Amino acid sequence: PMLWINKFVIIPIFQFLQNYISNYGIIIILLVLFVKILLLPLSYKSYLGMAKMKLLKPELDLIKEKNGDNMTQAQQDQMKLYQQAGVNPFSGCIPLLLQMPILFAMFYFFPVSIELRQQPFLWAEDLSTYDSIVNLPFAIPFYGSHVSLFVLLMTASTIVYTWQNNQLSTVEGPMKTMGYIMPVIFMFVLNNFSAGLSFYYFVSNLVTFAQQAIIKRFVDEDKIKAVMEDHKKKMLAGGG
Repeated sequence: PMLWINKFVIIPIFQFLQNYISNYGIIIILLVLFVKILLLPLSYKSYLGMAKMKLLKPELDLIKEKNGDNMTQAQQDQMKLYQQAGVNPFSGCIPLLLQMPILFAMFYFFPVSIELRQQPFLWAEDLSTYDSIVNLPFAIPFYGSHVSLFVLLMTASTIVYTWQNNQLSTVEGPMKTMGYIMPVIFMFVLNNFSAGLSFYYFVSNLVTFAQQAIIKRFVDEDKIKAVMEDHKKKMLAGGG
């Protein structure tokens, strides 16, 4: 699917923008905005799913406390609560997973994009290769002997984004830690990649922050809670 996304979505948009704009940094920013608008319904659904889970967190904590080490019973009680509240526990994750092919499509698109060759933007002299701001006197295994600033910005913004999502998420334990480990792994992987790619991911994170702030203004948690409570009453009335 990644090759299809590149062939029928990313490359045509990129070529269209090229006809009107000569600065490739601005083309990348516009590409991010287009993709984000395209994925807005998924982002909204994902945020809504996480907001519902956040509202259920106090009840989920009580279930854990009540059942102690009895994991099976705790899981059964949790599923019952989700059912009563009319909540899909995966509703926050599924939309995010559906966005993954586009992120990976970019991973394949930028390193082979010949249009970026010799194209400067901000401190990057050539968007088709890494944007070194410091050359190290030694090489760090798996990282290299230079520091790419766009990669650092991308890593920092991804960690902030993960932290922000963890405030909404009910994920605990190793999965929570994994969210912080992945950006660091990508920092090593992408240090030698095209600056255009890490710039795309960085701008994408910035737009996501703005998007979430806007969505938050439109999501009425009290209203969601009322709908969930109403669903619970109907379920209990139906069951009784």
